[in-house]
Amino acid sequence: MTIAQLDEQSETLIIAGDGPKPADAVLEGARARVVAKITGGGKTWKARFPLTLARWGGEELPLPAGAYELVITGTDLTGIDVPTTLLPRLRVDVCGAVVEIAPPIAPADETPAGQAALEEQYVTESGDFENAVFFESFYGQSAGCNPRAIDRELAGRAPDVTRYWSVTDLSVPVPPGAIAVVEGTPEWWRARAAARLLIVNDWLRRRFARKPGQKVLQTWHGTPLKRLALHRPGFAPRRMAAVVKESRRWDVLLAQNTYSERILKKAYAFFGKPVWTDGYPRNDMLVTDDGAATREQLGISPDERVLLYAPTWRDDRSEMVDFIDPQLLAEQTDSVVLVRGHSRTLRPGRDQSGARVIDVTGHPETAQLLLAADALITDYSSVMFDFSVTGKPIFFLVPDLEHYRGELRGFYFDLAARAPGPLVSTQEELAERINDATVPGHFGPRYAAWRKQFNELDDGRASERVVSRLLDLGYLEA
Repeated sequence: MTIAQLDEQSETLIIAGDGPKPADAVLEGARARVVAKITGGGKTWKARFPLTLARWGGEELPLPAGAYELVITGTDLTGIDVPTTLLPRLRVDVCGAVVEIAPPIAPADETPAGQAALEEQYVTESGDFENAVFFESFYGQSAGCNPRAIDRELAGRAPDVTRYWSVTDLSVPVPPGAIAVVEGTPEWWRARAAARLLIVNDWLRRRFARKPGQKVLQTWHGTPLKRLALHRPGFAPRRMAAVVKESRRWDVLLAQNTYSERILKKAYAFFGKPVWTDGYPRNDMLVTDDGAATREQLGISPDERVLLYAPTWRDDRSEMVDFIDPQLLAEQTDSVVLVRGHSRTLRPGRDQSGARVIDVTGHPETAQLLLAADALITDYSSVMFDFSVTGKPIFFLVPDLEHYRGELRGFYFDLAARAPGPLVSTQEELAERINDATVPGHFGPRYAAWRKQFNELDDGRASERVVSRLLDLGYLEA
């Protein structure tokens, strides 16, 4: 007989059975894996699965939401059932060999009627402002990018400001001293209404009702190569209406450079309101840090070559592109390969693994990974404009160049003519160029011109400039 129970205090799933102790027991999810501690043996045994995990040198946090396969060697899990249990930091449902982890939202609040009631309360109640910021990055899937860098600067200069972070679940690590609020909870709706300032790097989700005097800073999340918003191929009236409706919610837009300023204003019809062209706060770290600590967290020695593979997402597929075999690339180049999926492939995808391969899609700060890498492999992602701050080699793996440029998105300029590194179509060609020590020098003039156009304001002080504006304008009180 095999039974299951939850230890709510320790956030542990316990599976108990009769007979000899199993050889191993794991809980396997798309982005996390935990191994049980097995005790007993002989007549009975217990397998304890922690429902928390510490990653990247951080604190113990709940497992990411999603379905997990429960595997206990030699054990029939048919019939195991634990009714849905709401713990302080997560919700758990066990049915047979499947464990469902969900955000800690009360079932009554999660229903359409419950959300409608919370939304109506958010819209109709004015309430009192707090000297607070509501941060959101990539729809709450991480607490990174430009908002995190601004948070870091704000925490040092205005410690009395309350900092709320919107997260999809409590597996998302938030900056020290910040308060995580899970999307859809009463706390989330209240914080969104009470904050004097919202700082986001993508569209505002769900219903947004601006409170009198409330401001929204849209930091965006990259200098664009691919066409955006109103500039995307094809005439789509609904998309156009949605773009204009969204951009009217923003009071200020942040741009990395004057090139981005011009494009973003037109792509989002953002006219008559200020654009702060101050460089990107998320890139300050690329000037002030060296990446040694990140390498240590990842278990990479200082003398190893590190390649970061970070492609963008595709409009015609949900998961990360699979144009390389990361383990083979590690062998071909004698390197450690870091695999970084786009934020839009975080939930649909699954961590890749292999010898000298580390999947860092869930890592909270891209800039730390850029520092840890010796070279970048990308395609059409805006990460190219950030990595160039470091001056390290960039390689472009673009087997679908014609399809992407001609059908999916289109470009604002000819990448092949201006790229600060080689464009290749196959993994074999990529490995050859990486191993050719003369390649970076060949692209030296292009690289210098690229940095002059796109990185002149990435001087390590962008966060300082942005926070100074926020305080000087009275958006927050120091």
